[in-house]
Amino acid sequence: MQRILVGFFVATTLLLSSGCSSIIKSGEAKISNSETTPQTEKQKSKPMSEHQAHSEKQKMDHSQHEEKPKTAITTQAKLTTPKNLTTNQPINLAIDIQDETGKPVNKFDVFQEKIMHLIVVSNDLEHFNHLHPEYKENGSFQVSVNFPNPGEYTLFSDYKPAGQAEYISSTNLTIPGTVPLPKSLAKYEKTKTISDTKVNLNISEEKIKVGEEVSLTFDIKDNNNQPVKDLKPYLGEKGHLVIIKSSSTLSKSDYLHAHAMKNTPDGQVKFHTKFPQSGTYKMWMQFDRNGKIKTADFWVNVE
Repeated sequence: MQRILVGFFVATTLLLSSGCSSIIKSGEAKISNSETTPQTEKQKSKPMSEHQAHSEKQKMDHSQHEEKPKTAITTQAKLTTPKNLTTNQPINLAIDIQDETGKPVNKFDVFQEKIMHLIVVSNDLEHFNHLHPEYKENGSFQVSVNFPNPGEYTLFSDYKPAGQAEYISSTNLTIPGTVPLPKSLAKYEKTKTISDTKVNLNISEEKIKVGEEVSLTFDIKDNNNQPVKDLKPYLGEKGHLVIIKSSSTLSKSDYLHAHAMKNTPDGQVKFHTKFPQSGTYKMWMQFDRNGKIKTADFWVNVE
C-alpha cells in the first residue's frame, strides 16, 4: 500500500511540473532554441514571474522612450515697430517667435543666462549692439533699441525653443533719413585700445580658409602691457564672440556666434570656429573687465 501511495505522489508531481512549464503568462517571452549559450533544460523552461515580466516591459518602454528623437520645429521671428522711427531715441520693438504655421512658440530654454540674445547691426557693420529682450509670454519679447544713424539694420534673434537646438532668426529694419557717407574702415588691424585696455588678436593660421577650423586668441592687457587679472564672467563665459559676414543684404547665414574656451590663462580669451563662406567678416569680442562690458572689433578676410 505504501509503494502504491509513493508511486501515485511521484506521478502527480511530474504531471503538475509538466503542466506549469508550458504556461506563458502575458508579458513573458519564450526562450528561443537557437540560443548559442548552453543551458540546462531547467533553465530553458523556467518562466519569468509576473514581477520580472512587468519590470522587463518597463525597461523596454523606457528604452524606446529615450531613443525616440524629439521632433524639430521650424521657427520664425515677426518684428513689430512703431510707425515713427527716429535716430538717437529709444524705440520699443516687439519680437514674436512663431512656428511655421504662425502659432506662437511659448516655451524656451535659458542659455548663457538669458532666454534671448539680440544682436543689432547696421548693414555696413559700423554699428553693433548686444541686447537681451524681456520675455512677455506667449512667444512675445520686448526690447528698447537706440539706432544712431539712418539706414538699413538687421536684427539677429538668438534663442532656444524648449528641448530644441539654438535658433537664429533675422529681421530687417530701415531707419528713415539721410544715410551718412561710409567711413574708411580700419580693416585687418590686430590691436584695439579701449580706454585703459588693449586687446591683441592672434590667429592660428596665416590665411583663414573656408571650412577649416581656426583658433582666435584675444590677449587683453592693461596700460602697463601686463595681462589683466580682473576679467569676470560675462553671460556665464569668459567672453563672447559675434562674427558677421559683410554682405549687401544681411541674413542669418551671415551670422556666427562662437563660445569661449575654458581654463585659459589670465588676460586671454580664446575661441575655435569655422567660417562657412569666403569674404570679409567683422568680429565683435565682448568681455567684462572689473564690472564694465567692453567690445573690441576686428576685421578678417576668409579665402
